This record gives sequence, C-alpha cells and structure tokens, in this order.
Amino acid sequence: MLSNRAGGALFDIRDNILYAQQFTSGLTPETFQDDRRTFYAVTRCLEILSEAARRLPQSLRDRHPDLPWRAIMGVGNVYRHEYDNVREQIVWRTVQNSLAPLLAAVERELADAP
Repeated sequence: MLSNRAGGALFDIRDNILYAQQFTSGLTPETFQDDRRTFYAVTRCLEILSEAARRLPQSLRDRHPDLPWRAIMGVGNVYRHEYDNVREQIVWRTVQNSLAPLLAAVERELADAP
C-alpha cells in the first residue's frame, strides 16, 4: 500500500510529465528554443517531477531498476542551482525521449495501488 506521500508524488510525476508533453505538443525543437515561456514551464515540470521522485520510497524505486533514478532525482539540482547551464536542446530531448518509460512505470504503480 502506498503512503499518502508516495501516492501524491506519483501523481505529481505523472501530471508534470503530461504537462511537459502537452506544452511541447506541436512544437519543433526550433520553435521550442525560441519560446521562452514554454521552455520555462517545461523546465519547471521537470524540476517538480525530479523532486517528487525523491519522495518515493526506495522499495518503489527498486521495483523499476531500469529507470535512472539517481539521474531523475539529481537533475532537479541542475534546474535549481545551475539554471544558467540548462539548454533548450537538452530539455527538449528529455521530454521527447526520456519521459515515456518513467510515465509507464508511474502509471503501473498507480494502477496497482489499492
């Protein structure tokens, strides 16, 4: 059974992945790079999901060893503390290529929760 904290974190991860995907829908890498508002919004989504991943119990993360949990949890520090080094291309690639496996794992966990 999931604690309220873990359940809330799963919903936060799911919601912010879906927001990031929605915000970038219909954009190209070039239009994303030129759209400051969307870049900021998507970066914030990634920051939130990174922090939410930290709130998941180790036992839950252990059920999904294929996911790079250390990187997922650590990238939020980059967004917060090294914000001047965050590049649009990296954020774009993250949304386009890296979030689907995390979303699938989160949705499995939510579906299996009582």
